[in-house]
Amino acid sequence: MAGPHPAVAQVRQAVRGCLSARGSEPRGSEYSGFEPGDLVLAACSGGGDSLALAAALAFEAPRLGLRAGGVTVDHGLQPGSAQQAQAAVAAMAKLGLDPVQSIGVVVPRAGTPGYPGPEAAARTARYQALERAAGETGAVAILLAHTSDDQAESVLLGLARGSGTRSLAGMPERSGRCLRPLLGISRAQTQAACAAQNLQPWDDPQNADPAFARARVRHRLMPALEAELGPGVAQALARTARQLRADADYLDSQAKIATERMSTGEPGLPLDVVAALPEAIRSRVLRDAAVAAGCPAGGLTARHVAALDALVTGWHGQRWTDLPGGVRGLRRYGRLLLRKDRRDEGDAGGPGDEPRWEGTSGRG
Repeated sequence: MAGPHPAVAQVRQAVRGCLSARGSEPRGSEYSGFEPGDLVLAACSGGGDSLALAAALAFEAPRLGLRAGGVTVDHGLQPGSAQQAQAAVAAMAKLGLDPVQSIGVVVPRAGTPGYPGPEAAARTARYQALERAAGETGAVAILLAHTSDDQAESVLLGLARGSGTRSLAGMPERSGRCLRPLLGISRAQTQAACAAQNLQPWDDPQNADPAFARARVRHRLMPALEAELGPGVAQALARTARQLRADADYLDSQAKIATERMSTGEPGLPLDVVAALPEAIRSRVLRDAAVAAGCPAGGLTARHVAALDALVTGWHGQRWTDLPGGVRGLRRYGRLLLRKDRRDEGDAGGPGDEPRWEGTSGRG
């Protein structure tokens, strides 16, 4: 008896490998492997990648003693989005996923304080909705349908923004409860898998809208690179991401250790200790501190981190630096403070310290 189409088999194998994995960490919000009867959700917009993922999850989960469900997120950003969300729910139910649900979100618009841009705002709202779905259903994991092509696009976007090693490392295979089993699968493979199973994917018009940077990378930059450099550019970029991820993970772990050593219960970070850190560690410590203070991670750029670093290593009378999310970084009494509470910012500093609150938006 003939087996499944090669593309169907490849997608299923990727999902099976993800579902068969076991972790050693305690169970909880972080992925730690699965137990019989656990519920796993597929995040499915109805597009080709996520529809192929949902079909593979529906096939593989019961064979591993797991339950398979699905969720779609209605961003409300285009006409007919509610109807498309219901179509995605119907498609998942037809595949045998249970439970399935649609969650509507309100995506912040331009002009909102701390607005990180349309793509980052939609992404933040989407991940919050997925976490909510997992909490409501008791799911232990959510499968996301990012492919190797998505990974390549992420690497190029990170390179263009000068975002550093972490961005060039692309999307991780695991991030909390979110798992990405298809990072080794191409978009052409997911499309072929849908065709072989007579699935009718939805073609999101925003994926081709040049107003979005990712759409321009996908439809203009990647074809140009393939034409000039030959085929295989996307796969090479995805391999670069895998190679850089180990480096980024190690540096992040060292930054976490450095931050823990500086945790004394006092507010902020000691300027002298932070200044003595290697730049690769220091920049991560500063970024983590900013995010912990309330900066949206998606809106925090290398420029913001560099401004914080200037307060530590290149202070020359600046008063403060303003960061996304209404957070302000400033110096006082030998410490770098990151806060949303801006009271008393005109107070004098302590003895032997700079005479005023300091930062990068002007001199006192």
